[in-house]
Amino acid sequence: QVVLVESGGGSVESGGSLRLSCAASPYRYRRFCMAWFRQAPGNEREGVAAIDSVGTANYADSVKDRFTISQENAKTSRSFLQMNGLTPDDTAMYYCAMIPLNYCSGSWRDVREYKSWGQGTQVTVSS
Repeated sequence: QVVLVESGGGSVESGGSLRLSCAASPYRYRRFCMAWFRQAPGNEREGVAAIDSVGTANYADSVKDRFTISQENAKTSRSFLQMNGLTPDDTAMYYCAMIPLNYCSGSWRDVREYKSWGQGTQVTVSS
């Protein structure tokens, strides 16, 4: 069973930056898709960004040019989400999700694609 642990959330003012991290254990996967989702109160969980083990990245239009997803290196199952230019609309619980043993597909934003989820880390942006 994959265990995902997120870190890096917090509170910032509008225009600020945060960097989220997600680490998968206990195995290291040579092939994986790792994604970040977020969910604000009363809203559905939405895909923000995803990256696979060969470095192919995908972004939601709402965060493109502000957020950058990366993976640590080819030997670890770890990803980072650098979030710049944060606005109050980015306030949400952010979740890491993973598909082991496969690359990201065109349906990377579909929550049903993922069976492994982290506990979430809160991001709060004040105006």
